[in-house]
Amino acid sequence: MPSLKRRLLSRNGAFLLAATWLAAPAPAALVILEDGRTVKAVGFELRDDRVVLSLPDGGRLAFDLERVDRIVDDEIEPAPPPEAPATAAPPPRRSVRMANGGQPAAPPAFRPLILAAAKEHHLDPALISAVIRAESAFSPRAVSPKGARGLMQLMPATARRLGVRQPFDPVENVRGGAAYLSELASRFGETEVELILAAYNAGERAVELYQGIPPFRETRDYVRRVSAYWSPDR
Repeated sequence: MPSLKRRLLSRNGAFLLAATWLAAPAPAALVILEDGRTVKAVGFELRDDRVVLSLPDGGRLAFDLERVDRIVDDEIEPAPPPEAPATAAPPPRRSVRMANGGQPAAPPAFRPLILAAAKEHHLDPALISAVIRAESAFSPRAVSPKGARGLMQLMPATARRLGVRQPFDPVENVRGGAAYLSELASRFGETEVELILAAYNAGERAVELYQGIPPFRETRDYVRRVSAYWSPDR
């Protein structure tokens, strides 16, 4: 293997890495920092508690994962064709504020903590269960390639803001994730389920920037998947 040569240059608390070695390929991504800044990367990799970005100009940039709010695949879904005008009134939209709503479709070990978090944050327990299913498939030790952790896949920065000290503890993680869903419901409206789910995946700033569901394929697939899991017949 050829020798590795690196230069570290301080830049706004991060590090610009000029390296002669090639990292394993990773998907292009938009990295959203805690302070709202967005960094476009052609690839990224996690190294312990840091994320190293490959920049379009060939440089590399590293951040503590604690400073990262979101990492979203930079893949835009084409706009759908315009819909025909509706001829009938749309059905009433469901509210996420249904603490006594549907029962959580979850393994028995997790049902009590989901019900407790739903009651505490005035949410439909079936929605919390649907988010967990999509995020981690009910694996409390799950870690995503982007650094999200636990049942509800909280990023370290989000977990810290929500007071979650042990993201792999199911009770703490679900309480934190439910608190975040509740915040989003208050911000966007309790019947704006698609916006709530899009913000859970891509961040509330992205939803506000695009004035709706962001065009990221990952986010739109996520909204469709969780909505299907939350469907009354599931």
